Amino acid sequence: MIRPVFDDPNVVSDAGLVPVLRLAESAGLHDLLDDQLGVASANATVKATSVVAGMLAGADSIDDLDVLRHGGMPRLFSGTRAPSTLGTFLRSFTHGHVQQLDAIGGDLLAGLTGRVPGLIAGGEAADGFACIDVDDTIGEVHGYAKQAAAYGYSGVRGLNIQLASISTPLAAPVIARARLRKGSTASAKGAGRLLAQAIGTARAAGVTGQILCRADSAYYGWAFVGTAIRKRAWFSVTARMTKTVTAAITSIDPGAWKAIEYPNAMWEEAEQRWVSDAEVAEVPFVAFTARRKSQQVRCRLIVRRVKRLQPLASDGIEQGELFATYRHHAFITNSGFAMVEADRRHREHAIVEQVIAELKDNALAHLPSGKYTANAAWVSCAMIAFNLARAAAVAAGLAKARWASLRRKIIHVAARIASTSRRLDLHLPTHWPWAQSWQTLHAVATGPPPTSTT
Repeated sequence: MIRPVFDDPNVVSDAGLVPVLRLAESAGLHDLLDDQLGVASANATVKATSVVAGMLAGADSIDDLDVLRHGGMPRLFSGTRAPSTLGTFLRSFTHGHVQQLDAIGGDLLAGLTGRVPGLIAGGEAADGFACIDVDDTIGEVHGYAKQAAAYGYSGVRGLNIQLASISTPLAAPVIARARLRKGSTASAKGAGRLLAQAIGTARAAGVTGQILCRADSAYYGWAFVGTAIRKRAWFSVTARMTKTVTAAITSIDPGAWKAIEYPNAMWEEAEQRWVSDAEVAEVPFVAFTARRKSQQVRCRLIVRRVKRLQPLASDGIEQGELFATYRHHAFITNSGFAMVEADRRHREHAIVEQVIAELKDNALAHLPSGKYTANAAWVSCAMIAFNLARAAAVAAGLAKARWASLRRKIIHVAARIASTSRRLDLHLPTHWPWAQSWQTLHAVATGPPPTSTT
């Protein structure tokens, strides 16, 4: 027989918060909050850190932040606050305070890359390469108490979340900037400013190599492309099927199409070529010809075409090549990649969907307040928590672990607190499968900063 008794004041269920929050402190989070956050609330640094810590432990609502107040947690972290206090704190934010918190998140990323150099691996070298992906999503809400909620492009009532992520071929994405907007806001609104801030954040975080800015057709416009050009970055943006784009595709010579080496493509020895339903071609292009001449962009139009599934004829036989049609996917770019490589890099823009999925599976499963600015502050805290989780995973030697995996392997491990000679000892489970990763993270978080190699 098992008899549960909730009576141990020295047990904690989220011992992994100890090294993760120590990593945040050593990367400068507390100093940034002290210096830059001007919200009119006592102990704002402690409260903001509490919100981030709750998110790291899996909180997706204000009530869930109570996970920080159990067992021996007050002995590990001083200043934890009740959910009602944290809710009042979030509701005290103004638009300006939210912008301050967003900037703090960007500055913290630079501190995290200093503590965990592999966070943006591959972008720090002069010949390195990094991608900035911009996208937005709708956070669905229910009821009519949410300020600024509206029906957007998805037909779902909610609030619009726009973000920019940074990734490299060697490193998983982190978030450079994230902001909450009215539900009916057009995707591309504010894209130029967001991209400029994201590029600045990437440079501050140590990206010295070439930056490629990617986006889907919602961002096909001068605001996004012009910002990339001004910041000396490459762009790769899905083109809308306008008359000029369609005409350019039509002008492509039939012999210019080249088969893509897709995973399921087959090499035909007789013809010495890859046989695939996907092919690419490119043509010189001038984008935004309706704008003044200084804003018309000479670039490359790269087109990928995929053969449509052929319907059967009335006699059950597949129709011949005469009736073959294609789906065309075009994008504009000024990158120096070869055509096939440029197409592959552009398709990797889908990595930003991984970031959105992780956020919605964690802190952004809900937008918890009825007040718009409180929800905007919640989004900024979620960005900070996401980057902390990514940095902790890299530091723990679990670079490929997503946020949910980090919680399961590192954060959600129970421990018992014991006092020994004015020191607190955390007694963790024996044979914990990821004990070495936990200790590695703790060593990075509490040790001296790594020696700079520059």
